[in-house]
Amino acid sequence: MSFQAYLDNIETKTGKTPNEFIELANSKGYGKDTKSGEIVAWLKQDYNLGHGHAMAVVHVIKNGSKISNKHVNSSGSHHDDSNELRLDGVKNR
Repeated sequence: MSFQAYLDNIETKTGKTPNEFIELANSKGYGKDTKSGEIVAWLKQDYNLGHGHAMAVVHVIKNGSKISNKHVNSSGSHHDDSNELRLDGVKNR
């Protein structure tokens, strides 16, 4: 599953876009310097996310929309079309 598909599935489950999660995290004081485990615990408790999905949200909270080129246009199951994630939600595409 691509990184973008992970984010889209999270949005379907929670009703929150990645940008909304970033705003929520910022309002709680979470950012680049926050330990991932602290953010994961919050996401698991408040949004019932599994570890992998929580870590995907942690990535966008800490790093924004950029991902590594490693899987861009690869043939594997984790390929993405771009190294730029869409954080504004499925309905905005």
